[in-house]
Amino acid sequence: MGQTDFGRKLTQAMLLGNPTHLKHLLPEKKRLLGLDPGTKTIGLALSDISLKIGSPLLTIKRTKFKQDMAVLKKIVDEHSVGAFVIGLPVNMDGSEGPRAQSIRQFQKNLEEYFDFPMCFWDERLSTVAVTRTLLEADTSRAKRAEAVDKMAAAYILQGALDSLP
Repeated sequence: MGQTDFGRKLTQAMLLGNPTHLKHLLPEKKRLLGLDPGTKTIGLALSDISLKIGSPLLTIKRTKFKQDMAVLKKIVDEHSVGAFVIGLPVNMDGSEGPRAQSIRQFQKNLEEYFDFPMCFWDERLSTVAVTRTLLEADTSRAKRAEAVDKMAAAYILQGALDSLP
């Protein structure tokens, strides 16, 4: 059930339909990592060990998937991550379009690299909410562009954390 080389299919990775199950499957002293995958970047946010607060971590500039996964693996190891919460871009009517299907494929690809539970979280309006907050804070356009992805990941992660019992 271990991993002999980076990228081999593992047996513990699983997609959960409900983030409340993450809490029971997360090993002790492990954190959740929120991901906001985009076409050019992946915003990351990290929970605290008590699973109460999601904080923006950083933004990965996307390159090739295997290289992105090497960066993500380093972050997972550095921060004791035990599960992912992945933002799913659902349309306002609740339907899923091509972007959501792309994220579902991204999650499937993650299973090739990470041996732990994952779940989706509806990310509708997360970028809008974060951008509004940054505008209200009178953040410059350049700083907004730099911060919006990791803050959207924190918004997504916090939504999932708030749903935990």
